Amino acid sequence: MSGVSGRSRVSGTKESGAVGTDASVIVVGAGPVGLALTLDLARRGVAVRLLERAGEGFAGSRAKGIQPRTLEVLDDFGLAGAALAAGSAYPPMGLHVGPFTKTWRMHATAPESAGTPYPEVLLLPQYATTALLREAVERRGVAVDFGARAVEVTQDEESCTVRLEDGRLLSARYVVGADGGSSTVRKAAGIAFEGTTDESDRMILVDGTVDGLSREHWHIWPRVRGRSVAACPLPGDGNRFQIMIRTRPGDTLGAPGGEFTEADLTALLRRRAEGSLTLRDITWTSVFRPNVRLAERYRNGRLLLCGDAAHVHTPAGAQGLNTGVQDAHNLGWKLQEVLAGADDALLDSYEAERRPVAAQVLGRSTELYEGLRGTRPGKLTRGQDEHQLGISYFGGPLAPADAPRTATLRRGDRAPDALLPHPTAEATRLFDLYRGPHFTALAFGARAAVAAAASTTSSASSALTAPDRPVRPSAGVPVRHHVVLPHTTPRTPREAALLDAYGITEDTVVLVRPDGYIGAIDPVGSTPDEPAA
Repeated sequence: MSGVSGRSRVSGTKESGAVGTDASVIVVGAGPVGLALTLDLARRGVAVRLLERAGEGFAGSRAKGIQPRTLEVLDDFGLAGAALAAGSAYPPMGLHVGPFTKTWRMHATAPESAGTPYPEVLLLPQYATTALLREAVERRGVAVDFGARAVEVTQDEESCTVRLEDGRLLSARYVVGADGGSSTVRKAAGIAFEGTTDESDRMILVDGTVDGLSREHWHIWPRVRGRSVAACPLPGDGNRFQIMIRTRPGDTLGAPGGEFTEADLTALLRRRAEGSLTLRDITWTSVFRPNVRLAERYRNGRLLLCGDAAHVHTPAGAQGLNTGVQDAHNLGWKLQEVLAGADDALLDSYEAERRPVAAQVLGRSTELYEGLRGTRPGKLTRGQDEHQLGISYFGGPLAPADAPRTATLRRGDRAPDALLPHPTAEATRLFDLYRGPHFTALAFGARAAVAAAASTTSSASSALTAPDRPVRPSAGVPVRHHVVLPHTTPRTPREAALLDAYGITEDTVVLVRPDGYIGAIDPVGSTPDEPAA
């Protein structure tokens, strides 16, 4: 078990007031990340409790770009169709310079070689993403405990206790902080949050109806010294926009206390953009400051961090929410495994795999944010790096560099989608087989098919206990076996496309982790290659 440090009132020995265990896992924070983790745990049958300090759900559009890889995560949850129905395609950018408007497409399309059914970035306001996930969580029988503010978190070798502001004590085996940049759980764990906050650079965010503005573009009005204004049309009926107004030190805006009235914001929009615009029916406002920070660790004993509690980004590039939801997808199955008896060291792989991703994303989003100061379309265009389809855990604790590989895939790489050569009513593509909380074993070739048929257990009996062993499911997570192709010489174009996507040149069993990454690649000889008991 990862060492427990800082045993104090905040992060120390569990107090005697808590008796029994209220849940296996308590998730603190019911934003998209906390909801995604709660949904993943609930569908796995893990007893989970979700706390939210606010009295109601989040009402703002804030993070509104859903990347292709996150859409794949939503597909795994069975929510991709609902997300696509609630969102819309990103509108083209429209840069207003005098009487002229320069238009271009902001987001690139993922290439066919990426192997994804979701090649486009989806415009989906955060309030819609939150509602979608919360409804799914509630269908699983978990209700968000609104108004439950955690004020103290303690732990011992066996469990954790969360003390709420109203005096309640809750106990669990693990506590996960998905409670944002000011995370109570992170502070309780004594984990440093390293980085910077630029108080001199602020952006006012507003959700409201704008009369007189076309919905055909994401409008940008560049202004001197970075005082730009942008307006992005939001999905749905009506002329709703997310307005972004960048300010600089010395700007006199709103009331002395920093509050803005509808009249203040309308006047500001007219000064910075077009004089004929009217802003009304405001439903949400916020002031954003560039805050770039990364947690020193993602875990202290039984306390773990997820999403903005572990890393905060600039909004540029639509990376923060996406990275956090993928954190949750990585962590959920590992918690289930450990709760079912797998070695506790498996939880250390969560930080090892996800923290380098966050570090890279922080650098990229900061670079993109700096590009917002300019007016060149090239600085305001997003490419394939932002799709997050190329993330790989190769070389990490669950994917040693010397492990077997195929012609195109290594252990730790994302498992691409492809059409099945022989579709059924239940499955037409690989993602249909992966959808759900299980491991998936794919057999390619006759000997691999024999090996799959010889496996009569629904789950392997060995857990991950050492970094040089391939990741194998324990009794906690089931394995579903599929013979996707009984030969490795293609006979049809669809068979050739599948074999090429997975780089299969010999009989092979490919084990896909519950989060959609390659857990093992086993070339199969004359004897079936079964995991050791």
